[in-house]
Amino acid sequence: MRPFAEIQALAAERKGGAAALEKILAQTASRPPAEIAAIPDDRILAEMTRRIFYAGFSSKVVDDKWPAFEKGFGGFDLNACAFMAEAQFDRLLQDHGIVRNGAKIRAVQINAAFLLSLRQEHGSAARFFAEWPDADYVGLLDVLKKRASHLGGDAAGRFLRAIGKPAFIASPDMVAALIREGVVKGPPGGKRDLAIVQAAFNQWSKESGRDLTAISRVLAMSVESSGGHAAPDRAPGRRRSA
Repeated sequence: MRPFAEIQALAAERKGGAAALEKILAQTASRPPAEIAAIPDDRILAEMTRRIFYAGFSSKVVDDKWPAFEKGFGGFDLNACAFMAEAQFDRLLQDHGIVRNGAKIRAVQINAAFLLSLRQEHGSAARFFAEWPDADYVGLLDVLKKRASHLGGDAAGRFLRAIGKPAFIASPDMVAALIREGVVKGPPGGKRDLAIVQAAFNQWSKESGRDLTAISRVLAMSVESSGGHAAPDRAPGRRRSA
């Protein structure tokens, strides 16, 4: 595992120089914890929902239908979604304005209940995410996997990036870089592998002052095949690329 400065130099070389690399990284700049904590909880649920429906569908289709999602789910009010009546669930299944996927519609209800529990435990769901330590990011992924619905794997990381929380995502190029650096032998698949990846990211963060998102992207861009851009992640109130 080489020093992060060497990996960053490799990425800069492949992206047209240090200034060009910084411009790309600025597109996915994370938010300070205070800004994340200030996000209304209905927007947290909205971003969860957007990522869930992106999975397996065209993001453009979901985005084009988003006003109907907002209307159908009552602006993602936590109480309204968590205590959704079966009649409302049935209406959503028949609503041509949204993507009619029963399991994902039910996930919105489950996730609203999850966020209500976080609000009760921490004052707000947003505060919970804001205060979770980046050095234990894999622990946060475990919470989302166990307590939320349809937020395993990349969907969790993309949701977290969308609200401005630093996150690494196991894209093919990022994984290729980790293999090249000797961190893992293949795509990280279990808790042990994720713990090893977390330790590597923590070390690189200590060396560079970069957060998880920046390190993840630099790793991906240090691989020859990396295009450097992916489908957009939109945080509440601004656009960002993944």
